[in-house]
Amino acid sequence: MNVILFGATGMIGQGVLRECLISPDVERVLAVGRSGTGQTHEKLRELQLSDMMSYASVLGHLQGYDACFFCLGITSAGVSEADYRRVTVDMAVAAGRALVGMNPDMTFVFVSGAGTDSTMTSRTMWQRVKGEAENAILAMPFKAKYCFRPAIVRPMHGITSRTPSYRLFYRLASPLFPVVTALAPDRVGTTERIGRAMIEVVKHGAPKAILEQRDINAIAAIADDAMAR
Repeated sequence: MNVILFGATGMIGQGVLRECLISPDVERVLAVGRSGTGQTHEKLRELQLSDMMSYASVLGHLQGYDACFFCLGITSAGVSEADYRRVTVDMAVAAGRALVGMNPDMTFVFVSGAGTDSTMTSRTMWQRVKGEAENAILAMPFKAKYCFRPAIVRPMHGITSRTPSYRLFYRLASPLFPVVTALAPDRVGTTERIGRAMIEVVKHGAPKAILEQRDINAIAAIADDAMAR
């Protein structure tokens, strides 16, 4: 499969990129973003855009792909609702509209978050806006659409978050991950599991469109079993 990846420099995006590059099922990866990944690989191509809302001039570069993994996002802390919506909703919708016209048989996977409110009635801003983004993506005429709702994500293989507060959290919480995982396995995932689950849903689909952490873990386990055979 050929994959377009948005947000490849973020924590989850880094993990997804790693799994795509090592997966025998992925032939080509196009990383789209404002900045480069800093990586070099025979499978990897990069498309840097100054305006993540406009794709008219680069449509030719977006054709011939089987999947889009949209991992682009920002923290809601200290951000206005308008600015958070621009990244979370407007950028995802702009990318989706550009891609669906070029690749109608594409599978689109949008990274949301545990606690997202698809009714858009929550008093918590990020839950409401994420719900708006999910609804917009699920309404698009792709062959298949999935919303991943990771909860507690453990970065693997040296991957780190670009957000200073998140880096501090992971540094302090790292010794506790085994305990938390044992107590609440359905609430804890890894960057590795998310990447493997994304590839798996493109290959074989999933029973529902909105996938919580426990669903992501279960799908990743299926992929792991297939790799072990």
